Amino acid sequence: MPRPIRATIDLSALTHNLDQIRQQTPEAKIWSVVKANAYGHGLSRIWRALAKTDGFALLDIEEAILLREQGWQGPILLLEGFFQPQDLQLIDRYRLTTTIHNESQLQMLGRARLSAPVDIYLKVNTGMHRLGFMPEQLMAIYHSARALPNVDHITLMTHFANADNHLGVESPLAAFNAAAVDISAPRCLANSAATLWHQPTHADWVRPGIVLYGASPTGRWHDIAESHLRPVMSLRSEIIAIQNIQSGDSVGYGSRYQAVQPQRIGIVACGYADGYPRHAPSGTPVWVSGQRTQLLGTVSMDMLAIDLTALPEVQVGESVELWGPNLPVDDVAQSAGTIGYELLCAVAPRVPVTVL
Repeated sequence: MPRPIRATIDLSALTHNLDQIRQQTPEAKIWSVVKANAYGHGLSRIWRALAKTDGFALLDIEEAILLREQGWQGPILLLEGFFQPQDLQLIDRYRLTTTIHNESQLQMLGRARLSAPVDIYLKVNTGMHRLGFMPEQLMAIYHSARALPNVDHITLMTHFANADNHLGVESPLAAFNAAAVDISAPRCLANSAATLWHQPTHADWVRPGIVLYGASPTGRWHDIAESHLRPVMSLRSEIIAIQNIQSGDSVGYGSRYQAVQPQRIGIVACGYADGYPRHAPSGTPVWVSGQRTQLLGTVSMDMLAIDLTALPEVQVGESVELWGPNLPVDDVAQSAGTIGYELLCAVAPRVPVTVL
């Protein structure tokens, strides 16, 4: 028999979350963001559950080709655009929409020999300072792009650095609007946080990502608790051993946890080689037998220890939820000093996956 650990993907939750976003953005079209193998959920497994989306947004041309070859005929947006001139032949062949965020890309596009013009997204740097043209460059870049025979439709886009915190979007949105005021082109501005909390950014297209998978863009579950979103991924395993320890006994590598009273501990078949965060400290929540308990000691490659002192009825073989509908991935991530995005994307290939 295989190890009892398993990830479960609930496709109905994914469809439900897309519907919730649709209700909150009735005037906008939706790019469903499926980068990083659909945030670790498996692009080939999940995209059909999002078939009512208006388009898919991702990074890798290989993933875009996968969508085409598996039957998706709608728009596909490359969020970082392309990197080499030969990439444009694939963009042309598979009819992809590409982001343009620097002049080198624009020059490569201008020199390419294509069968038909392509749609592009011109990215504006409104303060994130990762990708994009500065606002004062936008008008000139737009006219340069508009003059290229290889360019069909143009959409303007940006990405907000602080839509998920108190700094908000007012300043970057104002900078974008000022730069684009004389340009008649669709807009695509809102990431997950802006989609949920900043209605003025919805414009023509929104780009929800992590919220489609039922996790919070802030990393705090309570921030989306009233948004009617459902977690798509669950990670579960089982207790494979139980130990009774005494005051002064330690647990795990490095003896990082030392008992101060007699305790009953369970050993769970899950470790950092499965994608569980090795840096998760004692106290990280775990769900067993209808209630929360906690991690004890260092996470090993293949196992971790949890406190069963208050759960005397729990025995070997009991199911353990590492995250899922009873225990938001954001709560686990917050305890581990990271965000739900990282945990979802980090589930290891060796973990079997069940799709519901």
